[in-house]
Amino acid sequence: MRVAIVGAGIAGLSTAWSLTKAGHDVTLIEQGSIPNPLAASGDRHRMIRRAYGDADGYAQTIAEAFDSWDRLWDDLGVSHYANCGVLGISQFAGDGAEQFRLGLERMGFDYERLDPREAAERYPFLDAATFRYAYLDREGGALFSERIAHDLKAWLRMRGVDVRLHAKAVAIDPQAASIHTEDGTTIHADRLVVTTGAWTLRLFPSLADHLTIYRNTVAYLTPPADLEHTWSNAPAIVDIGGSSDGYVLPPIDGVGLKFGAGVLKRAVADAETDRVAMPGEGDRLRRLFAPPLSRIDEYAVTEVKTCAYTFTADQRFFSKRIGKTLVVSACSGHGYKFGAAVGQRVAHALETGDDSALVQWLRAETV
Repeated sequence: MRVAIVGAGIAGLSTAWSLTKAGHDVTLIEQGSIPNPLAASGDRHRMIRRAYGDADGYAQTIAEAFDSWDRLWDDLGVSHYANCGVLGISQFAGDGAEQFRLGLERMGFDYERLDPREAAERYPFLDAATFRYAYLDREGGALFSERIAHDLKAWLRMRGVDVRLHAKAVAIDPQAASIHTEDGTTIHADRLVVTTGAWTLRLFPSLADHLTIYRNTVAYLTPPADLEHTWSNAPAIVDIGGSSDGYVLPPIDGVGLKFGAGVLKRAVADAETDRVAMPGEGDRLRRLFAPPLSRIDEYAVTEVKTCAYTFTADQRFFSKRIGKTLVVSACSGHGYKFGAAVGQRVAHALETGDDSALVQWLRAETV
């Protein structure tokens, strides 16, 4: 089967990987480079964790995600995953961090609970007076997304995949399975897969009832010198507690300390709206982390990166078949950690035509 994939973020790359392994003829089309710094699955490292709050279906499915990444590491010959563990910090009853902990309990996942004094002794960047408790899940950590994209691109090319960079799709005929690119080229296939993330609505504006584009920022920071060693051996932080939806990826394997917060995301009309960080955005983000971090004014913002994501109203994955075309979108905060598994599931749906099973899995309705 000839399959063309539009969009080479993690979903497109992993779908190409899975289809190539199954013996299909694959063309992968990307409007920028691989990795694309503007893509939703770009950036240097992303979190994978078992804690999922009240989304028990995704918590159960995370085992498949880990297994799929292991299969990818086997093919690449290298692992781009650091199992540094995942920490949650609860500031008040019912906050996001507590919801994540309760989810771990419902799933029967082991974790270590720490009182504030214990947590601050182990992680001196914490202010023990500002939170109720912390907990550590030793399973989970960081996926090095740029390295994954780079190595997947090389793997695909070595196996004969037609990888077309800087080839921007401007129109798609989903019934004919054809793609028209900005340079006037038309690409025909037996089946199309569209994994264009926040650019999906440019190609399929009719999906605006299902998908909303959000813009957010992450910041890279340098901690105080006396805390650098502690941070370099720290776990990822799934939620800092309170109301910010703040999370942290530690500086690890040459990649810097990263802060992000869901509270700062805002809906935008287009994936390329305000993609240059505005003055003060990094400092605004940094200040959200005190509490529970101490000495936050001593952290220096070194870089601010913008992100664009698609979300559904219920924050689940989205897929829709239109003619000979399968559209998969809406990372909704889940995209990267399930990336390898998504590719395998999409490839299977193309081979079997079982759209219902794919939708159920993407929505974590069955596991």
